Amino acid sequence: MSAMPWLLVAVPLVTGTVLAALGTTRWRARPWVPALAAAAAAATLGSAVACAVLRPPAAGAPLFSGVRAGLRVDGLSAVMAVTVAVVTLAVVVFSAGEFGAQENRGRFFGMLLMFAGAMLVTVTAVTLPLLLMAWELMGATSWALIGHWWRQPERVRAADTAFLTTRTADLGLYLAAGAAVAGGVGSLRLDALPQADSLWLHVLTAGVVVAALGKSAQLPFSFWLSRAMQGPSPVSALLHSATMVAAGAYLLLRLQPLLAASGWAGPLVAWAGAATALALGVVAVAQTDLKQLLAASTCAQIGFMVLAAGSGGVAAGTTQLVAHAATKAGLFLAAGAWLSALGTKRLTALRGAARAFPLVGAAFTVGALTLAGLPPLSLWAAKDEVLASARADDIGLYATGSAAAALAAVYSVKALWFVTRPLPSDPTAGYDTEQRGTRQVPAFAHAPLCVLALAAAVLGVLALPGPAAWLRTAVGTPHEPSPRPWELGLSAGVALAAAAVTWRWAGRPVRLPGVAVRWAADWLSLEKMAHALVVRPVLALARSLAVFDDRFVDGAVRLAAGGATAAARWARRLDDGGIDAVVRAVAAGTRRLGTWARRPQTGLLHQYYAQAAAGFAVLAMIVLLVR
Repeated sequence: MSAMPWLLVAVPLVTGTVLAALGTTRWRARPWVPALAAAAAAATLGSAVACAVLRPPAAGAPLFSGVRAGLRVDGLSAVMAVTVAVVTLAVVVFSAGEFGAQENRGRFFGMLLMFAGAMLVTVTAVTLPLLLMAWELMGATSWALIGHWWRQPERVRAADTAFLTTRTADLGLYLAAGAAVAGGVGSLRLDALPQADSLWLHVLTAGVVVAALGKSAQLPFSFWLSRAMQGPSPVSALLHSATMVAAGAYLLLRLQPLLAASGWAGPLVAWAGAATALALGVVAVAQTDLKQLLAASTCAQIGFMVLAAGSGGVAAGTTQLVAHAATKAGLFLAAGAWLSALGTKRLTALRGAARAFPLVGAAFTVGALTLAGLPPLSLWAAKDEVLASARADDIGLYATGSAAAALAAVYSVKALWFVTRPLPSDPTAGYDTEQRGTRQVPAFAHAPLCVLALAAAVLGVLALPGPAAWLRTAVGTPHEPSPRPWELGLSAGVALAAAAVTWRWAGRPVRLPGVAVRWAADWLSLEKMAHALVVRPVLALARSLAVFDDRFVDGAVRLAAGGATAAARWARRLDDGGIDAVVRAVAAGTRRLGTWARRPQTGLLHQYYAQAAAGFAVLAMIVLLVR
């Protein structure tokens, strides 16, 4: 049974790798590729359910010295694993009808399964290195999926923006790992991180918070999620629901004891989530593009999960995460179905889309009403669980969260109002703004939409007293506060009132300052501010360092090289004009002596006698003179 966690993550990762490899061969567009992907997703779901029911013991393997790669399915990870598996299967089945014979199905479905597998490793990992590996794989595969249509430069730039933004925040996990080692947590187990030494505990916590807020597109990182909308609609559905953006919120929920141990991280995270829920709710209201509206709403809804993690509501945040996953996956798949059929995602052009395609319209209606927080649908109950934790922690958080919940009703009903209007006299006049529409919804899309719509409607049962108590016990927080009756009534009344006002005034022009509208529609100019405050200074610093390198570092190297060259020339001259001249002179003198020495060597005996006589005569004279 200890092998079950490995099987849970191995099926999507191995199958995804095989399919991605097929994407480089002539089998990349074969019709059996989606079937194989769906079979792997179904097997993953079966493994997730089995692990959730049987709760096998933790599985581990040696990774580094003193550090193991461990997987465990406990209460929190069991809920998350099943959620990820269900949404992945729905998205894979939906995608089977989205990509034609000319598409690289192998690469798309392979990356999709690897992406989901990385999320499953993230939710089941018990040590920081393994979580970090999955975190990196998730970022890399999300880049490949967002930029799937890589021949279109705008989509590639969007993928780059999303990847680099999250990658920058991901450095926080490396900082956290280093701080954990320095702080005495040699095993790097997640449950041991709160035991780090005092100073390093704060550094560790800061790294985790930055990485989680970046991955979950919370302020100030939210803008990358807008650019991620350039990817295929199934990618948006998976990325915005149970994976990627949910990973940061899950990490904060998992490490809530770490936030509490630091003292400052809990309030900071809670206010970051509340501020994101409110500010991005305003952004969602200002959008005129359906996918951009849903993207901004994702940031806002994830903000409720982050708020729950910061205020200690782990079970509440989990309920919100699960309900939002089903709701947002269904909404994005419906938006994707309309985009494929009508070729547009502009709200004004989608008037009557729900009437033109009734089943898709019904699923979208259920999802939009759920997202609005209307009773008795799931997000109404889930938000009240989150707001109850916020109220117990800080009344200011409760007020901010309540205002954000009212905005959720506004942007959800706004989208619903447009798609349910009667068809205009010439609806096709606004179609095909993004691509050439097919004017039909694939049959594969119907089943996932219906399943997700049903789940979005009924998952509120997790907030009922019995299931809520079970979930709190499962995640280890049995004493979380529950919403009081007056809180349930108040939130229901606020949501219904906001929905009614929006429905009445949705089609009428609202006079607001143009600058404010453009600012909100442009996602609070977050990307421009990031460019001005981060990108430009970094590029300016890089240019300055390049100049410094060219003028000083390289200049010093060139100067040293020039000096060495000059010294070499001088040494060559000294060698050629001095040492070599002396050697040549010695050699010439030696040759002359040799020439002189050869002259007496005539080979005639009488001359040798004459020379010997002359020599003796000279010696005799020297002897006589010396004496």
